[in-house]
This record gives sequence, structure tokens and C-alpha cells, in this order.
Amino acid sequence: MNVVFFGSSGFSIPILESIVPFVSCVVTRKGKPKGRGYLLEDGEVKRAATALRLPVVEIESFKDQVAHEIEAYKPSLFVVASFGLIIPRWALEVPSIGPVNVHPSLLPKYRGPSPIQWALWNGDKETGITFIRMNEKMDAGNVLYQETVAIEPDDTLITLSDRLSRRSAEILPEFIQDIRVHGLKEGVPQNHEEATFTPIITKEMGKIDWTRGATEIARQIRALVAWPTAYTFFDGSMFKIFDASAEQGDRGEGSLRPGTIMDVHRNGLDVWTGAGILTVRVVQLQSRKRMKAYDFARGHRGLAGKILGEP
Repeated sequence: MNVVFFGSSGFSIPILESIVPFVSCVVTRKGKPKGRGYLLEDGEVKRAATALRLPVVEIESFKDQVAHEIEAYKPSLFVVASFGLIIPRWALEVPSIGPVNVHPSLLPKYRGPSPIQWALWNGDKETGITFIRMNEKMDAGNVLYQETVAIEPDDTLITLSDRLSRRSAEILPEFIQDIRVHGLKEGVPQNHEEATFTPIITKEMGKIDWTRGATEIARQIRALVAWPTAYTFFDGSMFKIFDASAEQGDRGEGSLRPGTIMDVHRNGLDVWTGAGILTVRVVQLQSRKRMKAYDFARGHRGLAGKILGEP
């Protein structure tokens, strides 16, 4: 079995590592210039593939001539996991057996680029992994394998993504061996009428609206912890929140303006919201290091009564 692997994020790496004996080439998105000198920085998948001594093809678009290098590897199978580009028909027709996508949701729910974030933000109790036989439409191919995974109450994007990736990595080698012996099945068509779609996450989505309830804000924080990170403003400076939990009950403080810091204690800062109290535990003020909210409070006396919100 000759596999060309497509991936561009940390989610991709455990999956790639699980099938190294099958992989002849890794295709990933080209790194972006970073730092003052705008030097091109290798992406994390390229670094992982290089460490595994696998050939790498970097592309920005399938219109790039370099994208056609994958044809030279004469692959029998594509395995795609968090690649980040739509693969056109000409490329999907390159593997002799076919292309398979590993998607971290229970398709047809949460098609698109950010299924894990939206499962967390929406407060879902479960999600899953789906292997599909790819076609030209986004995440719309026939289902080859599907498994449900529980979402834990304290899961964040980081923990849930890692668990889904590692579970996919456990299943995939045997899945490929089955294809090797029995061929690639047609799979079960998705019910397209039940499909839901996830928009791409933007920086603006990280801004906290304190008029919303504490439970929803806590979910937003957990969903966006890796990027862009949920944020508000403190004395005109951006104030990122990495960890928080919703508290039941309102302590009779319904007359407070949403965003008001009610109390400071060792567990963090209690902030009044549109419905309930949010206990903020880990924060980062603009141009400062990340720290526990209690440590932040020790350096900023008189926080009780201050209002988080607009710059």
C-alpha cells in the first residue's frame, strides 16, 4: 500500500505517525513568514515529516506546479487529515484506490474547517470521528467508518483535539490493512439534508460579550483556547482569558453591569455576566505573560467593581 498523506495542523501529526510504514510522501501547506525578518517558518507537519525522514511537498494552492509532484509517487491511497485546502478532482483521481478523509465530527454534522471548536462552543455532550471516501464536495463523501467520542465537562480545544487525533491514529493502521486486503468500500451515503456547516474561526469571534450567560462564555473560552483565545479589555488593554468556569446562582447581583468584577479569591476573579457568574482562573494582559488570575489580582489592587469590556 502506497499512501500519500495530506495534513497541516497538530491534529494531523499522530495520525501521520501511526501509518509511517505506508507513507511515501507528505503534502502540507506552505509555511508562513514570521518574525521581524519575515523568514519562512516550516509548519509543524513538515517538521514532523522531516523527523520521520519522509519526503515533503509544500503547496499554497493546487494551481501550483509543485502540486503535480504527488503524481510521481504513484499512490494507491490518499489519507487526508486537517489539510486545510479543498482537493480538486484531478488530484482526487490520482490514487489508484481512492482518497480517504479523517474528519473530527459525526458527519454529516459539523462539516467544514472547525468542527471541534463548534462542538465545544455549542455545549455538545459528544462528537466523534468519521472516515469518508472523498469527493469534490466538502466533507460530503460516503461514510466508511464512524465512532462516537464523549466530550468531557472540562475539555478544551486542545484536549479534545488530541483525543480525537489519537483515537483516529489507533484505528487507521488496521483500516488501511483492511483496504489492502479487501479494497476500498463504497461506504454509506450521508444524509445531506441533516448536514450542518462550521464557519472558519476568526479573531473577532474571540471577543467576549459579557451580556451572554456565564455557561456560554465558559464554552467559548474552552473552544478558542488555542486560537484566537477568548478576550476582553481591562483598562483599555487586551485581556485574554484561558481558563474559566460558570457558577450556578446569581448571589442576588442581578443589578450589576455585565463584565463587572465582583470578587477576588484564590480560585480567581468572579465576573458578573448576563446570566450567572464566571470564575476566571488564567489570564494574560496585553504584553505580559500568562498567569493565574489570583496572581494578576495581587499586582492590580482594587479590582472588585472594575468592569471588563470595551477598550
